[in-house]
Amino acid sequence: MLKIGIIKERKSPPDERVPLSPTQVAQLNKENLDVKFVIESSDIRRFKDTEYTNLGIEVVTDVTDCDILMGVKEVPKEALIEGKKYFFFSHTIKMQPYNKALLQTILRKNIQLMDYECLVNSKNRRLIGFGRYAGIVGCYNAFWALGKRNHSFDLKPAYLCEDRVEMEGELSKVKFGEKGLKIALTGNGRVAHGAMEILDLMNIQKLEVEEYIGYTGNDPVYCQLKVTDYNKRNDNSEGSIREFFNSPELYKSDFARFSSNSDLYIACHFWGDGSPFIFTREEAKHPDFNLKVVADVSCDIDGPVACTLRPSTIPNPIYGYNAQSESEVAYDNQNAITVMAVDNLPCELPKDASMDFGEEFIKKIFPALINGDKDEILKRASITKNGMLTERYVYLTEYAAE
Repeated sequence: MLKIGIIKERKSPPDERVPLSPTQVAQLNKENLDVKFVIESSDIRRFKDTEYTNLGIEVVTDVTDCDILMGVKEVPKEALIEGKKYFFFSHTIKMQPYNKALLQTILRKNIQLMDYECLVNSKNRRLIGFGRYAGIVGCYNAFWALGKRNHSFDLKPAYLCEDRVEMEGELSKVKFGEKGLKIALTGNGRVAHGAMEILDLMNIQKLEVEEYIGYTGNDPVYCQLKVTDYNKRNDNSEGSIREFFNSPELYKSDFARFSSNSDLYIACHFWGDGSPFIFTREEAKHPDFNLKVVADVSCDIDGPVACTLRPSTIPNPIYGYNAQSESEVAYDNQNAITVMAVDNLPCELPKDASMDFGEEFIKKIFPALINGDKDEILKRASITKNGMLTERYVYLTEYAAE
């Protein structure tokens, strides 16, 4: 029998999410006689131990007899169990300096690390992630920030809501004012579609680019921008999305046509090295620059969104950016941009985010655990195996050297 343990989150600050909810674990245990999930006892996660035991799931204090261990965030070095297979977000594949010692320990302890970020299909497309809930919470926080900036309405912080249902109920308090709100949104992946779930729930009309740019009505509207909407070729000839991703150096930002007539910007894009900045610090100083609130869900620090000076925190999610002095000021300074740049947004709705993640895991990843990994999903995701870096991740050799 394959025994899988859901481990306690031990990283600080604490993360209340889990890879699988109680109902999902119960479903997997019931439907798969050759697999048994157990839960390591935890006083941290939002789903309490009793929510698992009430469904007949075993809660344990020792997981050393499990074949596979599943967490969410990085497992502290001292808590890693030698010779096991682990699933978690390791944040090592970009050679992050702060996790170098973690990868060295994983190799030394002969652990097979399967990183969720590396669970991709044969076309290298990610199969699983928390991105949808980053977009959902990030969009909600954008309106929370708008209310705080203007002192016009107060929403309950998302992290203090029991679940998404309560959070969405708060949106009825949003006041748009007499002049309509214009919202620009960049991105076309899980994150952007999560944000648009909230905008659509609020019955905010979605407009195409040209209609949006010319819109002067009083109702709130939004526009989802493709990379070729807010970037243009250096020679002003017609470009393409494929060319932009292959040769971003041929492009420059064309975001000014949106920043000059938008009030709120929700950044949900993926930004790659070498791509043009969406707006620079100099461009933010222009008299026509009109953005009042920026919800930087993508949160690339000191990067493509010039006002994102630092990540903010869940308890203190906003700060102000004064474009003229290029410095941080009070979030409600009317001459500043109010910036929301929380970099761990799904943690604000841990139950909903966990259930969404678990659904994807059951549908796309769990079959590989019981069918011999016939599509090599787990093989592609394995950064280490048998005390060595796998072929796909051999580029980490120097980074992982003791």
